[in-house]
Amino acid sequence: MTDKELKTLKENLWHAADVLRAGAHLAANKYGQPILGLIFLRYADILFKQHKDEIEAEYNRTKGGRAEKSIKDIAMEKCGFYLPECAYYDAINDAPDDANKAVLVKKAMEAIEDENPKMYGVLPKEVYAQLVPEEEPELLSNIVRIFKDIPENCTIDIFGEIYEYFLGNFALSEGKDGGAFYTPATVVRYMVNVLNPECGDKKFLDPACGSGGMFVQAARYMHEHNANEDEQMKFRCYGVEKEPDTVKLAKMNLLLNNVRGEITEANSFYSDPYDAFGQFDYVMANPPFNVDEVVVEKVIDDARFNTYGVPRNKSKTAKKASDKKETVPNANYLWIGYFATALNDNGRAALVMANSASDASGSEYEIRKKMIEDGIISQMVTLPSNMFTSVTLPATLWFFDKKKAQTDKKDKILFVDARNIFTQIDKAHRKFSDEQIKNLAIITKLYNGDTQAFADLIDEYKTELDNAPESADNKEIKTKDYWQAQINWLIERFPDGEYRDVIGLCKAASLKGEDGIEEQDYSLNAGRYVGVVIEDDGLTEEEFKSKMLSLNSELTMLNEEAKEIENNISVNIERLFGE
Repeated sequence: MTDKELKTLKENLWHAADVLRAGAHLAANKYGQPILGLIFLRYADILFKQHKDEIEAEYNRTKGGRAEKSIKDIAMEKCGFYLPECAYYDAINDAPDDANKAVLVKKAMEAIEDENPKMYGVLPKEVYAQLVPEEEPELLSNIVRIFKDIPENCTIDIFGEIYEYFLGNFALSEGKDGGAFYTPATVVRYMVNVLNPECGDKKFLDPACGSGGMFVQAARYMHEHNANEDEQMKFRCYGVEKEPDTVKLAKMNLLLNNVRGEITEANSFYSDPYDAFGQFDYVMANPPFNVDEVVVEKVIDDARFNTYGVPRNKSKTAKKASDKKETVPNANYLWIGYFATALNDNGRAALVMANSASDASGSEYEIRKKMIEDGIISQMVTLPSNMFTSVTLPATLWFFDKKKAQTDKKDKILFVDARNIFTQIDKAHRKFSDEQIKNLAIITKLYNGDTQAFADLIDEYKTELDNAPESADNKEIKTKDYWQAQINWLIERFPDGEYRDVIGLCKAASLKGEDGIEEQDYSLNAGRYVGVVIEDDGLTEEEFKSKMLSLNSELTMLNEEAKEIENNISVNIERLFGE
């Protein structure tokens, strides 16, 4: 399936499934659960069919012998699960278009969970009864039929992309609430490209995992960059999520994308299900910003949080008449501290954080200062605004590297200002294009001395340039001009194929020295270091002065004219309506 065909399929599925809005007896924020459940059911059906001949062949070969295995055991080995006949998609799709369809779907989901313990409690079941309203009992059948359109030869990667596409659209339709379970895929892909996770016996933590997008994108990245499947299989993900419904979304997401790991329902501030301190090779998350109800006494003795310091109010002893327990003023730095302390000696981390945390004062300032001086913070990236469904202002990406403190970069931090690099989706939302992700990620690679990656990217774009058309009516077709623009963007900024500071884009700032981090009062705001590009207008100093005086005179004249017009309007109003 080509990219264009996949895009068309995803759009058609989404528009068709949108019939739920008109007929279902379901709250607007609950559409996702039954739809994603049906996508999973269709995935299980197709994947099982693709392995069925192989499963039956091995069963017949071992039948009656000492090595005999059951169909179920062989299925578990071949495709990771066993699908009972009552859960075959055709069995459900071909049943009469009436209210009994909801019972069939529920039984299918129950049977899958019974046969596959790792799926227990994950799949939606009761919700389908709300999709057969009395006035339109065929509604569920219509929706089931929609997903029958997914081709039988679909791969696991395609199902993963369909699932992710629906998660993203549900997040957009739910607005701010959607941000609680979904981080835009292009932001996550950029984070993963910078983090550069490696295959092997590695552990990956997301303490606010939502629907599991960080894990999925990390797994895809490793799949693309490491063909050794055995090494990929060793990689394990560990997620924590406090919302029960979102836990189910994440578990289905991992199953759909063949990502191995665990999702635990818990509150990461008060629970530590994986004994996280110093245990993980990678940590990634987009945690909720500005939480202010975390009880201090529940986190003050926890090494995950107190290693760098727990945020406190200025008056730690003051209590209200109700003797309410003290809470942190803002939990942003609890998350930041948690990420830093969860890493092992070689660990790396990436997290999304509110911009305000980069310059936070008070106790947060002291925590930030300690982290900077310890050398754990490797990179800060300011994102464009409108990249998230939950916040319109720009957010900041923080990157940690435990090994950095042992290198000559200990007292340096790479700052990237990406606020002007984006692709507009609609009036309210933006994303990174594939090339924008690669171009931004190459800055990190060059900073780390990987000049070959830069040369390879230029070669990749040159190949695309050679094969691209001169022009195209379809805006989605990338022409020669487009690819030449990518090459120019890179070469203009890094003409020698090596890292250098670029005004308005990136700066490797030192702790000490003029305009250093210490002099900037330990701010981690990229704008303070990167600066802005001031374009040359070609005027001499005298010409500029003359032009400004001329413009000022013109402004004065216009102001006088405006006053005269205002006075005339006032006089005319009095003449018309005055007594």
